[in-house]
Amino acid sequence: MSIDLDKMLYVAIQAALKAGEAIMEVYDSADFGIEIKEDASPLTKADKNANMVINGFLEPTNIPIISEENKEIPYEIRKQWDECWIVDPVDGTKEFIKRNGEFTVNIALVKNKIPVLGVIYVPVSKTLYWANVTTQTAHKAIVNKYEITREALIALAKPLQPIKETTTIAVVGSRSHMSNETLQYVAQLKAEGKEVTIVSKGSSLKFCLVAEGEANVYPRFAPTMEWDTAAGQAICSAVGVSVISEETKATLQYNKENLLNPWFICKS
Repeated sequence: MSIDLDKMLYVAIQAALKAGEAIMEVYDSADFGIEIKEDASPLTKADKNANMVINGFLEPTNIPIISEENKEIPYEIRKQWDECWIVDPVDGTKEFIKRNGEFTVNIALVKNKIPVLGVIYVPVSKTLYWANVTTQTAHKAIVNKYEITREALIALAKPLQPIKETTTIAVVGSRSHMSNETLQYVAQLKAEGKEVTIVSKGSSLKFCLVAEGEANVYPRFAPTMEWDTAAGQAICSAVGVSVISEETKATLQYNKENLLNPWFICKS
C-alpha cells in the first residue's frame, strides 16, 4: 500500500491540535479524574479524552494504531504490520498533574520499524513540532487555534536547526527523574574536559530541545516506551540528529515484540 505521507502528516497535525483542545478542557477544570494504572503510572480524564479524539482522526486512515491508552494488540498480529501509528495522547501525565505545562501530544507514523513522520504538540504553550523524515524537513510553529489550514501552517512554520559544534555541552535531563547512569554520563563528559550544562525538561520536549538547537545531547538511561519516543525520534531524524540504542548501537526500532525501549542517546 502506497501512503501519501504529506496527507498523513496533516491528519496527525489535526489530531494533535484537537487532542490539545480536549486536554486543556481538563487542565483548566477542577477535577482531573486521576486513576492509577497497573504499572503504577497515573491516568487522567485528559489521557482518555485525547486518546478518543486521536483515534477518531487516525482510524479512517486504515493504518493500525499502537497507543499507550489502547488495549495492547498481540505481537502475532502486530508483526505483520508494515506501517502503524504510535501515539501517546498525553506524554508527561505527571507534569500535567503538577500543572507545569511540560506535557505533550505525541503522534508518529512508523514504516518498517522506523518513524517516518512525527508530530509533537505542547497544549499550554501552543507550540507544534512536526517532521517528515523522508524529505528531511522539520518545523515548529506557535498555533493559537485548534484547527489550522495547511497554508496557514506553512506561513507560520520555522525550520528546526540542531547545534553543530559548541564549546559547552548542554545535556538534557528529566524534570522528574535523573538516573545514576545519567549522572555518570555527565561526570564522564566533565572528565574529558568538557564544560557541561544541564537543561531540564519534561516529556518528549527533551527531543525537541536537541532538534531545535537548545541542547547537544539527551542521554536516556531509564525506561521509556515506544510511544514516549517515536514522534521525538522522527523530529530528530529529520534534522540529522541520531537516536541510538545503547543495546544494539543502531537506530531505535519500533513495533517490537516488547514495546519497552532499550536505553538510548539522542545527540546532534
